[in-house]
Amino acid sequence: MKWPWSVTAKGFAMGMADLVPGVSGGTVAFIAGIYDPLLNSLAALSGHGLRAVLKGDLRGAWVAVNGPFLLALALGIGAAIVSLASPLHWLLEHEPTLLRAFFVGLVATSVPLVGKHVGGWGLDAWVWAAVGCAVAGFITSLPPLVQSAHPAFLVAAGMLAICAMLLPGISGSFLLLILGAYAPVLLAVKTLDLTKITAFGAGAVLGLLAFSRVLKWLLEAKRRPTLAILTGFLVGSLQALWPWKVQVRPLYTHSDGREEWLLENVAPETLGVELASVVGLAVLGGAVVWGLHRWGDARGMKASA
Repeated sequence: MKWPWSVTAKGFAMGMADLVPGVSGGTVAFIAGIYDPLLNSLAALSGHGLRAVLKGDLRGAWVAVNGPFLLALALGIGAAIVSLASPLHWLLEHEPTLLRAFFVGLVATSVPLVGKHVGGWGLDAWVWAAVGCAVAGFITSLPPLVQSAHPAFLVAAGMLAICAMLLPGISGSFLLLILGAYAPVLLAVKTLDLTKITAFGAGAVLGLLAFSRVLKWLLEAKRRPTLAILTGFLVGSLQALWPWKVQVRPLYTHSDGREEWLLENVAPETLGVELASVVGLAVLGGAVVWGLHRWGDARGMKASA
């Protein structure tokens, strides 16, 4: 088969987003035009695909789940996680303001791109969006819990995080941070700890099989309110990405000696080079999203021609 490099590239962008607390890979999938195909393929894993496997029809299962699409996407996501886990971790530690600025632009530009699919912003849509905004704002304002690296805990964390990763506006990595599993998972990837990676991966697979079908049904039966809520999720998650933060109090110490702090949003102290850098990176993030969106639209039009 001809390898779908565009899907792999979009998977790479999803994987990069999922590594950063406050950004959702589901957002990237939506604006890149692969959200519905992704949900259809994931839902088929526990539906038509599973039934075909049980009948011994492996070729039929491959076709049912759109195997080439899923494989290309998974390779892109995996490549991003393996190659970017360390540099993004370093940026989060040493240049958090500039990194958050880039993703503020990414998420803020995603809001109208997702919102335009609601199909008419009546009172009901604004109410659902307000609910989504409040939920995301509440979730992203929770302080991180004490971390745990027990495999059973990582299975549960994987199930919850993958559900969040599928939702535009709800960051799976931020949920891991709140649960206290972000650092252990990132460390497991960096050190290739197969026990912890397997535990987290098993939870992620279980979560995917269950939640993808629920989300697919919602988008088919209640698409307008669901998209309004997801748009609200994006708006509510912006507070977690506000570039300027201060450390309020220490929460716990990692095994390598690093301290985890409770952070609070503050106004920028100066209007100099840092502010210009933040604005520039936010604009760059917005441009990347707009480019992905235009690319997704162009690919969609080409496929339907």
